[in-house]
Amino acid sequence: MARHIQSVARAAALLRLLGGAGRPLALAELAAALDLPRPTAHGLLRTLRDEGLVAQDAASGRYLLGDELGRLGTPWDRHDLRGRAMNWADALAAGTGCAVYLGVPAVDGRGVDVVHHVFRPDGSPQRLRTNTVQPLHATAWGRCLLAFAPASVRAADPLERYTRRTVTDPVELARVLAETRRRGWAADPGGWEPGVGGLAVPVRSGGGLTVAALGVGAPAEELFTGDGRARPDPVQELSAAATEIAAGLEELV
Repeated sequence: MARHIQSVARAAALLRLLGGAGRPLALAELAAALDLPRPTAHGLLRTLRDEGLVAQDAASGRYLLGDELGRLGTPWDRHDLRGRAMNWADALAAGTGCAVYLGVPAVDGRGVDVVHHVFRPDGSPQRLRTNTVQPLHATAWGRCLLAFAPASVRAADPLERYTRRTVTDPVELARVLAETRRRGWAADPGGWEPGVGGLAVPVRSGGGLTVAALGVGAPAEELFTGDGRARPDPVQELSAAATEIAAGLEELV
């Protein structure tokens, strides 16, 4: 029974992705966004296509919603997300000593909307970032959404430079996003604010759909080693917190 329910949830997540994309999506994009093996994603898409819920473009092989379905809306309200994340975000800040950010795609898909921000617990002067929109390509939480929620977000064109470490070459950004998908988390060594780094992981719904990015921010040397590698402890704590938040979201279904 559990397997059957999971399949339905994954199929619903695929439909939401296609409904929010505004363009046909490739199998690889859909599989990466839901963290599914390609054969699994292909099997689900084939079944949905056979039922008329999904169509496939004959020329490109990409997928889109079937004719009988309208565009699907956003699966989670940001207030629900914030409410479910608050306790875990507070604990994450206390455990890592970092600021914590919860970001969702901005309404126009061109930025990351910070819906919750917890200050670093060290008492240093800080500015509240809740309800601000930050760039996708220059923040860890933005890169996380670009990598794992490609149907609902699009990087700006051209890519604006904020610091000397901002990635402004689209080819380099594509490489960074491919690496992000491979390892399962995003990193920013200081592309948004000089000397300030970030790490982020996707927050997924029960069907595997990425609905938000959970990140930590701190001086870059606290998150990265001298040779640029992310320190493992904050990544592990982020992943654990994201899992707990996702479990809370399942209760809303």
